[in-house]
Amino acid sequence: MNALELNTVLLSEDRSCLEILDQTLLPGTVKVLRVEKIEDIYEAIKFLRVRGAPAIGVCAGYGIALTASRIETQDYETFLQTFLEQKEYLASSRPTAVNLFWALNRMERTLRAHKDRPVDEIKEILFAEAQAIRDEDAAISRSIGEIGFGLLKPGDGILTHCNAGTLATAKYGTATAPMYIALEHGMQDFRVYCDETRPLLQGARLTAFELCSAGIDTTLICDNMASAMMKSGQVNIVFVGCDRVAANGDTANKIGTSGVAVLARHYGIPFYVCAPSTTIDMTISTGEQIPIEERAPEEVTEMWYRERMAPEGVKVFNPAFDVTDHELITGIITEKGLCRAPYEQAFKELGIGRDFV
Repeated sequence: MNALELNTVLLSEDRSCLEILDQTLLPGTVKVLRVEKIEDIYEAIKFLRVRGAPAIGVCAGYGIALTASRIETQDYETFLQTFLEQKEYLASSRPTAVNLFWALNRMERTLRAHKDRPVDEIKEILFAEAQAIRDEDAAISRSIGEIGFGLLKPGDGILTHCNAGTLATAKYGTATAPMYIALEHGMQDFRVYCDETRPLLQGARLTAFELCSAGIDTTLICDNMASAMMKSGQVNIVFVGCDRVAANGDTANKIGTSGVAVLARHYGIPFYVCAPSTTIDMTISTGEQIPIEERAPEEVTEMWYRERMAPEGVKVFNPAFDVTDHELITGIITEKGLCRAPYEQAFKELGIGRDFV
């Protein structure tokens, strides 16, 4: 099985449900969930059955189109009010994932732009917009991959953290896109090191799974082994994804990313963030303004173990993300081009200034 052939999120052909690849079961089980209710869409996002900022955006677009299609009214104002209630509910599922808000806001703008149309026609327009979000995401990832590929040299050792792969997007991924594009260009003389990414092991369960299935030379390492790999010269470049980027370039990504950036700076290894422009939030100036989700203690104390591995009563701190300071980032790769510091200026020069309000 090649992971590039898997679909993270699709709207069913009869448009009765979302078909979501349950990533909590990978790599052992490949199972597609058929999700119909808004509560189940919320649950799929919150509990990481679908994860990765771009894939969450795709899921949100499809999800709000599906639930809006079931609003039983022909009155525009009633339809809009119910839509906004559904939107607010879905937006509360993952506070750090800016693509979630971006996709929902885009769907709202689409609805409002066609307020003079009959409600049934608006519903069809929303379905078309959701499909456009998915199609655009695949094209964005490919563009990021082409730019990232240009930074690679034959024989490079690549380190990546968490999963910003095809499983986190519509296709190709962000941080993994340069690797897939390298294969398309006939470059196979490179190797990838995947941090396991505690506590949910997205690197071990997801990134290693998809890269191995694509035939890429892949080595899994524990998070605390990255320093040794860099010091020994086995890592030449780092690609990571992101969930949100502030105007100054501060970047929120899976917990542990900032530590990798510190190590890369110490050993003189270029550290690149692969960021669709939809993840760049110009409404916040620094990473201090990015809300960081804190998750359940059980993810640290007992998940993945046959028996609880920590003493009862011990305190647990389990933030899902950390923020990498922009000073530690060599460059931010968007589909519009490679940005280097000062990032706010670079974003504006590329026309990146999306409003998420």
